[in-house]
Amino acid sequence: MTSETLTSSPSRQLYTAEERARRDATIWTTVQGVLAPVQFLVFLVSLALVIRFMLTGAGYDAATWSIIAKTAVLLTIMVTGAIWEKVVFGQYLFAHAFFWEDVVSFLVIALHLTYVWALVAGWPHADQMWIALAAYTAYVINAAQFVWKLRMARLDAEGRL
Repeated sequence: MTSETLTSSPSRQLYTAEERARRDATIWTTVQGVLAPVQFLVFLVSLALVIRFMLTGAGYDAATWSIIAKTAVLLTIMVTGAIWEKVVFGQYLFAHAFFWEDVVSFLVIALHLTYVWALVAGWPHADQMWIALAAYTAYVINAAQFVWKLRMARLDAEGRL
């Protein structure tokens, strides 16, 4: 049995030379580079508003709108990320280099959309916020995956992998 994974192996760099060239040439790399920190900022503000509501019971409307904004940014970054994967790897999702990140991204999306469903269905406010916190926990895990992958890409480019 080998130690290969779906995202890397000792003999498989993160990007081939052709993939790296496409990554560096596409506008979608810049789009992702802009949207990722925007999403993180929206997340931080929203997290503060959700925690405020959970602790004090105040600010439900602000927390709700912030979660909706976070969900909109998440969906935007997912669609543009799928386009980026298509340009770089030739497929919209689950490219070898980002397979597990995409899997967890779908969990993150499912939890965010579960929150939206709970909101529309009129679930109790606290239950809605617990779903949002679960979505945010999954998002943090997913963001860490992408930060790690960026680090691996940098080491790969430097020839240190």
